[in-house]
Amino acid sequence: MAIIQTEHPYVVQISDVCGGRPVIKGTRIPVWLIVGWFKDGNSPEQIQQEIYPHLSLAQIYDALSYYHDHTAEIDTQIAAQTPSEEELEQRRAQWQSRKST
Repeated sequence: MAIIQTEHPYVVQISDVCGGRPVIKGTRIPVWLIVGWFKDGNSPEQIQQEIYPHLSLAQIYDALSYYHDHTAEIDTQIAAQTPSEEELEQRRAQWQSRKST
């Protein structure tokens, strides 16, 4: 297991965790997920208090700082995790068919 320390104290890359994508040190929470919550309109304080209370505010801000230094990389990861409209429709149809049975 290779651990790569980044220039950000709370962000590491571990080959066996989240496919080697940047995560919050000591967790399996990827940076792209923190950024996604932020882009959805949550403040760093809301993310820390309501979504990840076990993380410190410093960890949240460091993830956002990492994003600003590696925007293209993290945006690509977010896009890869975001389902297309077609995929969402398929999921809705599957859910509806399970719900009606």
